[in-house]
Amino acid sequence: MDTSITYALGFQDPCSNFMIAMIDLYDNIMFYLILIFILVSWILISCLYNQDHLRYFSHGNFIEILWTLSPAVILWLIGLPSLKLLYIMDEILDAEITVKAIAAQWYWQYNYGDHHDISFDSFAITDSDLILGSFRKLTVDNALILPINTSIRLIITSNDVIHAFALPSLGVKIDAMPGRLNSIGFTINRPTILYGQCSELCGILHSAMPIQINAVPLSHYLSFIK
Repeated sequence: MDTSITYALGFQDPCSNFMIAMIDLYDNIMFYLILIFILVSWILISCLYNQDHLRYFSHGNFIEILWTLSPAVILWLIGLPSLKLLYIMDEILDAEITVKAIAAQWYWQYNYGDHHDISFDSFAITDSDLILGSFRKLTVDNALILPINTSIRLIITSNDVIHAFALPSLGVKIDAMPGRLNSIGFTINRPTILYGQCSELCGILHSAMPIQINAVPLSHYLSFIK
């Protein structure tokens, strides 16, 4: 996440190919929406200022076919890429690392499935313990360490109520359900520090469940697990 911008509009800097594809899809949909807005606005304003135009919009087979087929075509142009991206994101192919995240009120527990001796809790840093440059309500005491350019499977569940593991820069958002294991796959494409939060109302300290991932080169990750 780009730490040089304190406040911004739009998406966070993407750190996965999935998020890049989601932003491209969003841009394409916005293009269609702008064209529709311009067309409808022109028709409305034109009819308001020139009542003679109204006779071209009353009955007729051509106009009936046009305003029936046009929305269908637009929905297909939006729906097909959306479904394709959803199915691609749902596939977890040949995961090289498996990490289990367990939600609890109000912190996260992480366990490296391939290295069962590595397990720790992750709590939000209190305001009084923050250092200069840290993000309030986002910085944690024990960040999740993951390698870049590596296929990662995240398995998530909950110890108590429903939570949600959300990382906007990765395009990841998955529910943590008590008694159920949900999974999602992703690949981080550059070294960075990622921040996210529980995005499900889980109690009075809902805001005290941040997520921090330190994405590092594979050599640094191997040093960490040793």
